[in-house]
Amino acid sequence: MPTMKPLDSLLQQSASRHTHLCPRQILGVRLGLLGMKTLGFDEPPAKKHLLVIVETDGCFADGVTAATDCTVGHRTLRVEDYGKTAATFVDIVTGRAVRVAPALDIRQKAYTYAPHEPRHYFAQMQAYRIMPDDEMFTLHEVTLNTPIETIVSRPGVRVNCNICGEEIMNEREIKQGSLTLCRSCAGKAYYAPLLPADSLLSTAAPHLLLTDNFSLVSS
Repeated sequence: MPTMKPLDSLLQQSASRHTHLCPRQILGVRLGLLGMKTLGFDEPPAKKHLLVIVETDGCFADGVTAATDCTVGHRTLRVEDYGKTAATFVDIVTGRAVRVAPALDIRQKAYTYAPHEPRHYFAQMQAYRIMPDDEMFTLHEVTLNTPIETIVSRPGVRVNCNICGEEIMNEREIKQGSLTLCRSCAGKAYYAPLLPADSLLSTAAPHLLLTDNFSLVSS
């Protein structure tokens, strides 16, 4: 039966991607392993069977990726930035979901498992490798507020926004009456344009032109 990779191997993989190893990466790897194990996965599933929603980006997310093989590019990892080193693991087939978070006193416990290391950073580096799961994490069964079918969406579905004309993938369009809108045109944008899109190039770099293959060349 397939088994998880050894912890040290996963930490090395995370450190290679992140260029160094830190406590939050160890936390992410351990948390990722526990989330998968709770859902019954002995190793990262080969197909898109597992979705992980991490609640922060950065080194913690790299650790979770090392453990689960879930990535943004494969649409198996999503970031909901709550600023928390926690994650929810979802079995896409069954819909079962569990949220795993560090125990509130995990930093204080680190000194128990690294009694000869007074520096908190290095105490965490040592302790997070060996601390038992039940002391290190809290785990809860949860239900998603957005159905998993909506999150995953149907492949190959594309529409164009009736206002800006840009293509919308993954069923992320919003219906307003008879209009099909992107989130930006529906008033849910995360940005505000300073200039019309068609004037940006001429304003910023008037000596550049776009070729047919969209590469920039000097005029």
